[in-house]
Amino acid sequence: MLFVMLLVVGTYLVAAKLTGGGGAVTLARGAVPAAYQDLVQKWGNLCDAIDPALLAAQLYQESGWNPRAQSAAQAQGIAQFIPGTWASHGVDGDGDGDRDVWDPADAIPSAASYDCELARYVKDVPGDPTENMLAAYNAGAYRVIRSGGVPRIRETQNYVRIITTLQKSFAAPVGPVGPSRQAAGAIYYAQQKLGTKYLWGGNGTPEQGGRFDCSGLTKAAYHSVGIELPRVANDQWNAGPHPKREELLPGDLVFFAYDLTDPRSIHHVGIYVGGGYMINAPYTGAVIRFDKIDTPDYIGATRVTAAGAAAV
Repeated sequence: MLFVMLLVVGTYLVAAKLTGGGGAVTLARGAVPAAYQDLVQKWGNLCDAIDPALLAAQLYQESGWNPRAQSAAQAQGIAQFIPGTWASHGVDGDGDGDRDVWDPADAIPSAASYDCELARYVKDVPGDPTENMLAAYNAGAYRVIRSGGVPRIRETQNYVRIITTLQKSFAAPVGPVGPSRQAAGAIYYAQQKLGTKYLWGGNGTPEQGGRFDCSGLTKAAYHSVGIELPRVANDQWNAGPHPKREELLPGDLVFFAYDLTDPRSIHHVGIYVGGGYMINAPYTGAVIRFDKIDTPDYIGATRVTAAGAAAV
């Protein structure tokens, strides 16, 4: 235990010296499923109003990368176009002679094209141009123009807040990411659970004997410091920016996936404590313990933020 605490303290002393930088927005490694990464990277640069990370955040929020998604309002496909909007604004992104709302090769370019078109419609509206464009995507350009900015519609305001927050989760950091204030508390909580038996679906409730599975433990640890993570590991991935392996700090969530090019295939999560180790609830028959993170299925890490967690 003393060894781990020294790792935590030492790593935080280094973290205190980190500073940020500037640069162009690109996609974080592993943030977008490989099947869509090239499309998002290309079409996310269609105009100055958007970037690849913003487009990725929209697609994740709209459908969770599900090209067959359909809402109760008949919004369809990975970008959730309603039929009337698709008829007017869908484009033949792959040049195969048709416009198919169910085909990401058409729907992703169409989402980018529609963003850029909306940005032109609302370019003279006061306020933040990106927020106005997103509001227009959700509520329509006329409402944004009439309101003189993001309209006072709760759904639209939440949509703008969520997308602009999630954008940070999909963007590759251009400098070191600041340490989390709550990280030490989350580690402290997890340390108190060392030796507890694993339970699939466990949330640590009295009825479950205080037992956890992997994402149940990370959720409870961050709940103890006032941050509400989603329940599932591959959604916890989007709760903040993604530091590189050499930039990990205690409290970062570390993730493991079946397919290192697809974050939706994440199957395990732990809490980094420094020195290449994490606290985690590994699997049925094991107990909460320290394990090394450098395994072939390590996909990356997330530095949890309150805003990022709230967005997912």
